[in-house]
Amino acid sequence: MALKQGVFVIAEAGVNHNGNLETAKRLVDAALHAGADAVKFQTFVPEELAAKSAGIAGYQQANMPASRETQLEMIKRLALRFEDFSCLKTYCDQTGIMFLSTPFDNLSIDLLDTLGVPVFKIASGELVNHPFLRYAAAKEKPLILSTGMATLGEVEEALGVIRSACNTAPVTFLHCTSDYPALFEDVNLKAMVMLRQVFGVPVGYSDHTPGIEVAVAAVALGASVIEKHFTLDRRMEGPDHRASLEPEELAAMIRAIRNVEKALGDGRKRPTSRELETSKVARRSLVAARGIKAGEIITADKIAVKRPGTGIPPKMLEIVAGRRARVDIPADTVITWEMV
Repeated sequence: MALKQGVFVIAEAGVNHNGNLETAKRLVDAALHAGADAVKFQTFVPEELAAKSAGIAGYQQANMPASRETQLEMIKRLALRFEDFSCLKTYCDQTGIMFLSTPFDNLSIDLLDTLGVPVFKIASGELVNHPFLRYAAAKEKPLILSTGMATLGEVEEALGVIRSACNTAPVTFLHCTSDYPALFEDVNLKAMVMLRQVFGVPVGYSDHTPGIEVAVAAVALGASVIEKHFTLDRRMEGPDHRASLEPEELAAMIRAIRNVEKALGDGRKRPTSRELETSKVARRSLVAARGIKAGEIITADKIAVKRPGTGIPPKMLEIVAGRRARVDIPADTVITWEMV
């Protein structure tokens, strides 16, 4: 299964459902209404993902200052049940938006494969988890791989691991800065272009900056996939809400992406049909500077250059000068080839 032509927009719900299936369905509705191509969640077995001693990230602590949870306690609270993902897949199919989810362990890969998820999205943290990459690639599905925190060498190693497990699965890399929110000066958006040049695969951008402008800029630089976190309300309690767009902002981002996508065009320089109409008014023609009688030689001093652009173009002045008028040409008349 290949992604659609044009920019593929993933509305990243992540764990912004706070472990509640009905909230997850509301996120599906919001992503669909905003015009996203897919809505994406995260699938994991908490005990397979984090040890009891694992702490939470600095940004998570900042977003939940009162929390004293370990990472395992937090993700247990935020996790959906495996059967919930089956419900979400069915709900997405019924509403008409693609269901995606990022797996974080082999059991989750198997579940999503059984559900018929068409693409595996691999999180940045798993880029260096080679056994996991092999297991995902062996399912022979397209892979979208975020590259936050990675060096170019680590990206190259990951691609080699994937190709060794499955040489036919399409791979897309997403440039990413793994900070929530990411600072504009840390984004280094040109690295996305470099990934495409080095590896010869489609590239996109997973955006963690505030607002929408960097994601839109990524489209202008050739991103084929855009992923952006969103939430129903940034005031909700949880680790990712504050770094997420609200539904109306997500819709504004997608509108801007579609407009930029249209504006990029095919790269050929040529006038549009609407410009051709404008040229009749904006460009100039050769015009009789004074009345010219039939049979009279048209010299340069008898020619002016004025709008509209419906007659002989000014670049032909030297060709027209020296010819005789076929008919009387009144002053200020646009000269046409039939007149000379």
